[in-house]
Amino acid sequence: MKAVRVVRARPGHHDDWTLHLEDATTVADAIDVMRRTAPTALDAVAGYAVFGVRVQLATLLRDGDRLELLEALQADPKDARRRRAAASRGEG
Repeated sequence: MKAVRVVRARPGHHDDWTLHLEDATTVADAIDVMRRTAPTALDAVAGYAVFGVRVQLATLLRDGDRLELLEALQADPKDARRRRAAASRGEG
């Protein structure tokens, strides 16, 4: 058995769960467990990462991994930076 921490970050807070999974477990297997135990945690999830590195559903998980549930970007990062820079120059 291995322990995998699943994390879902939202503005202002985060949720996390610890799953105890079989040794040969993939991201897809962990998502199936989450679907049964905390189905709303998967709302609007657009991808997955382990310690900040994007992974696929077939990726094998290891004991102690942190599986992150990722949402789609709300704004283009380049556009957001341009708006912040313009606002700091008083152009907004």
